[in-house]
Amino acid sequence: MSDQKLLILNQQQIQQKIDRIAYQILEDNFDEKELLIAGMLPRGTHIAQRLKNILDEIAPFKSKLLTIDVDRNSTSMNAKLDFDITECHHKVVILVDDVLNSGKALSYGFGVFLNAPLKKLRTVVLVDRNHKSFPITTDYAGIALSTIIKQHIDVVLNREGEEDAVYLR
Repeated sequence: MSDQKLLILNQQQIQQKIDRIAYQILEDNFDEKELLIAGMLPRGTHIAQRLKNILDEIAPFKSKLLTIDVDRNSTSMNAKLDFDITECHHKVVILVDDVLNSGKALSYGFGVFLNAPLKKLRTVVLVDRNHKSFPITTDYAGIALSTIIKQHIDVVLNREGEEDAVYLR
């Protein structure tokens, strides 16, 4: 794999994408009383927190941050939650991750909510790579990239000493 990195999104562009997604979420859920934003560890939670911060400023509804930790390398769904699944009953859940590649991680994220009677489940990714092995689509994406499978998307968020950025390598 090459060490060359191509900057796809800089810090300002990332923030613009997250701002736009927050407004789309607001438009789609304006009449809700509460929204649950479930960030997938590690980087999905950073994006989820930023979405929550914006929604707390612009939305009439309350929002709550949840975290989901899935084993992305497992052949079966293993997830650790920081919430009780009954908190999600009859509510809108926004599932957030950084990159949608094969769809496996988001599929595992969906699996958490399969037996919960949700009002609505929507997905957010910062980057949609269009290499799906699973029938997963995203409702809100910051950017869609057609890449080759050997390329890697590196999302840098909240790393000490580094500016937020998205790189293709």
